[in-house]
Amino acid sequence: MSIAENVARIYANIEAAAIAAGRDPREITLCAATKMNRADAVREAIQAGIRCCGENRVQELTQKLSENAYAGADIHFIGHLQTNKVKAVVGKVSLIQSVDSLRLLQAVSKEAVRQGIEQDILLEINIGEEASKTGFSASDILPLLEHLADLPNVRVRGLMAIPPICENPGDNDKFFEEIRALAVDIKAKKYDNVCMEVLSMGMSGDYADAIAHGSTMIRIGTAIFGARNYAPAHPAG
Repeated sequence: MSIAENVARIYANIEAAAIAAGRDPREITLCAATKMNRADAVREAIQAGIRCCGENRVQELTQKLSENAYAGADIHFIGHLQTNKVKAVVGKVSLIQSVDSLRLLQAVSKEAVRQGIEQDILLEINIGEEASKTGFSASDILPLLEHLADLPNVRVRGLMAIPPICENPGDNDKFFEEIRALAVDIKAKKYDNVCMEVLSMGMSGDYADAIAHGSTMIRIGTAIFGARNYAPAHPAG
């Protein structure tokens, strides 16, 4: 199927999942994960109705910005961000979804102050407590938010999570529910400069389940662009 056909199918699935959950489909943003996709494919997706692009790698973000690949869409950073690359991302994207440590949060705050801007972020939760993934543990978040006022020029807009890879529909429901419950708890405590308007959870294999459990943003890559080619461009030999 073409990118345009894939986008149309996913929007239809979002609508169906939202209605089944008693929700308004307009509450859910489709963020196209553009990792390892060329600028022309990104433009094709935007032409097909994508209004939010999420980039995983700083080098790709910089390259595609130079190619004006994201014209007509909001830009988010959704991959692991190293502190030494913060300058290339802060102020270039409207939302950094993957703030996964206090050190990174401090670096983003410092750079936002330097630029004289407010940078919107999400806090990434390692909800499955997987050693292979970065992110805050759910138990770390409330103490962190107590001290957020000490970090100027950053605004927490919500939470992001990547649950374990699921093999069957419903496998990740408990993780989605834990994220939603955490967001409700944070919202009730009314921390300064913190809101929970965004719950970024759900990808190509589980986004319908995520919507059923409160997701307001899903990150879809392969279901839009097809399988990624991880082979090197010039194989050795």
